[in-house]
Formats: sequence, C-alpha cells, structure tokens
Amino acid sequence: MNKIFLNVAAISGCLCVLLGAFAAHKLKETLPADAVSVFDTGVRYQFYHTFALLFTAILFEKFPNKLMRWSGICFIAGIILFSGSLYALTVLRIYDITGFDKIGIITPFGGTFFIAGWLLIFIGVTKKS
Repeated sequence: MNKIFLNVAAISGCLCVLLGAFAAHKLKETLPADAVSVFDTGVRYQFYHTFALLFTAILFEKFPNKLMRWSGICFIAGIILFSGSLYALTVLRIYDITGFDKIGIITPFGGTFFIAGWLLIFIGVTKKS
C-alpha cells in the first residue's frame, strides 16, 4: 500500500507545481484576487497533504496497520474533495457558469478527511502492535 501512496503523492506533488504556476501566471490575468485566493487555497492544502501522504507511506513501513492505510486513504479523499471542490468553483467562475455554486458544500467534507487522516496517523503509531 505504501507504494501506491508514494505514487499518488508524486503525481499530486507534480500537479501542485503545475496548478500553482497556472494560478500565478494565468489565473491572475483572468480572475479577481478573491477567486485566485480560493484556487491558491486548494493548491496549498493539496501540497500540505501531498507531504502528509508521503509521510504516511514512510510510516507505513514501520507501522504497517490498517489505521495507517486508512490515514493515506483519508488524505487522498481529502485532496480530491477539498482541493477538487475549490478548483471546480474556480473553473465555474472562469466560465461564468451559474447554478453550481453549491459545490462549495463539498469542501468541508474534504477538510474532515484531512483531520481524520492526521488522527489516524496518531492512533496508528501509538497503537500497540
């Protein structure tokens, strides 16, 4: 499982750099600062949790239990839901698409997955083998 986490983290890290460069160079020309800020938040939290996923993969070697596995799964789900919803809101804003503004309700679910991932790491490393 740790190899899957390492692969996902590598791809996610690459996407973070690409999306961050896109925001810095293209989005700032197209959108107002508040919309760029939403996108930047998505990139920032994706990057934080890409490192958390790497950390989880490394810890999985020493603590190979289901809690560590679920921690990595939670980080992946959090990236998809939290950052993905912020990216989607930005795309909707770029193309002036209305009626989908409620997609932002997904964001807190992603944040909940991030919190769960960190708690699962804590429990996974403190749990007796």
